[in-house]
Amino acid sequence: MSPAAVTPPHPLLPPSLQVLERGWLSSNNIVFADDDVPAVVDTGYVTHGQATLDLVEQALRGRRLGRILNTHLHSDHAGGNALLQARHGCEVWIPPGDADLVDAWDEDRLSYRRTGQQCPRFAYDALLQPHGVVSLGGEDWTVLPARGHDHAMVMLWCERLGILMSADALWQKGFGVIFPELAGVSGFAEQAATLELIGQLQPRVVIPGHGAPFGEHDGAVSAALEAARARIRGWQEAPRRHADHAMKVLLAFKLLEARRMTLAELQALVQASLAGNTALRGLYPDDTEAMAAFLAQELVRSRAATLEDGVLVAPQG
Repeated sequence: MSPAAVTPPHPLLPPSLQVLERGWLSSNNIVFADDDVPAVVDTGYVTHGQATLDLVEQALRGRRLGRILNTHLHSDHAGGNALLQARHGCEVWIPPGDADLVDAWDEDRLSYRRTGQQCPRFAYDALLQPHGVVSLGGEDWTVLPARGHDHAMVMLWCERLGILMSADALWQKGFGVIFPELAGVSGFAEQAATLELIGQLQPRVVIPGHGAPFGEHDGAVSAALEAARARIRGWQEAPRRHADHAMKVLLAFKLLEARRMTLAELQALVQASLAGNTALRGLYPDDTEAMAAFLAQELVRSRAATLEDGVLVAPQG
C-alpha cells in the first residue's frame, strides 16, 4: 500500500531531496522541492495516482511541479505521469530508448498490454540522454545507461554527493526482473555489466526504485552488489529459475491490483503470457493448468497470497 503521509528526511540524504518510499504497486518517488524547477523522479502506478498526487504536493509545500524524470517507463514508474502533467502542466523527461514507442503509444512494446498492467497515455518534452547531465536540487546528476531489467532504463548519479538513483538495477535485496530475457533477447550479461558499473562508481548511498535508501557506511551497498552478482550468475546457469521468478512477480503484481483471482483467471493470465512468446514457451510445458497450479503454490508459499476456496487473495496492508 502507499504511505499516507510524506516521509521524514532520510539521515543518509541531503535536505535537497526527499524519498517518498512507496509500497507495491508503486515505485519510489524522489522529490526535489527547493530547486528552481521542482522535480520528481518516477511517479508510481496509476491506481495509486491520487496518493502520488497528494504526497508529491505535500513534499512540494505549495510549489508547482516543474518536471518529471522517468528512469524507465514500466507502469509502476510512469503510471502517475499523466495525472501530474494534467495538474501541474509540468515537463516530462524520458530515456531516449522508449521515445518512439511513446510517440506511437505502442502498449505492446511498452509492456503494458502483455503484462496486463495500466499506464495512462502521456506526452514527453525532453530526453534523458545517457552520459548527459541534469540539474536537480542544485547538484549535477549524470545520466547513466542501465541495461538489463529494461534496456532503455537509466540511473542518475551525483558524483559530488556519492548518491546513485539506481531505479530497478539494484535494490538492497535484489533487482528487477530481466524482461529482455523473457522475450528471447540477451539481458543477463547486460545486467551483470550494469552491476559492475555500480561497483566502479562506489556509491556512498543508493536510492533504489523500491525500498529504503541504503548506504555503504555499514557495508550495505557492497553486500547488495555481491548478492545481486550471485543472483544473476544463478539465473544465467538456470534460465527457468528466472522465468519462474518473473512469472510469480508479474502475477503477484496483478493480484495486488485485482485483490482476488480465481485459479481459472490465473491460468488465463499464464496462457496470455505464453501466447506468441517462443522464448517462454521453450521453458515451459504445454500444460498451462499445471503451470498455473505451481505458480499459485509459489505465491502462497512466499506469502504473496492466500488460497481460499479456490480463490487467490492478496494480503491486507
